[in-house]
Amino acid sequence: MVDIQLFRNGMSLLGGAVTVITTDGDAGRFGFTATAVSSVTDEPPTLLVCMNRNSYAHEHFKTNKTLCVNVLTSEHQGVSWDFANRELTSEERFAKHRWSCLKTGAPALDEALVNFDCVIHESHEMGSHTVFYCRIADVRIGNADDGLVYFNRAYHCLNDKSVAS
Repeated sequence: MVDIQLFRNGMSLLGGAVTVITTDGDAGRFGFTATAVSSVTDEPPTLLVCMNRNSYAHEHFKTNKTLCVNVLTSEHQGVSWDFANRELTSEERFAKHRWSCLKTGAPALDEALVNFDCVIHESHEMGSHTVFYCRIADVRIGNADDGLVYFNRAYHCLNDKSVAS
């Protein structure tokens, strides 16, 4: 068995896009910050989101059965912090930013790099987390040209100037 801290240290070196995952429906409007998002397949268009089952919002996502993956730009580090801040209420988190809805009704951040509006199709429990398999209902691509990633326990900006030709 691999040491947990060694695993965490290794995973900190696997950079990931910073996202805010949101939901709305019968269970209410909630959201959280995540980097555990990945494409699964394009036929049918599906992605996965991993969420800690101990999260205050976990049951709300399971009940609502919808979510929106809001991929953040370099300008949205504050949005990431707001949705990771356990001292803010759900209402306070959403009040600080501009939102609209796409097909499912889950909140879509207006100035996100991209919004993936989804219906939760299946879920599986693995260790401390639930893996949600989400069918894409709509995609909205924003106007920004840079993304926010989390790597080695810090935020970094990615843009077309980040890669040398």
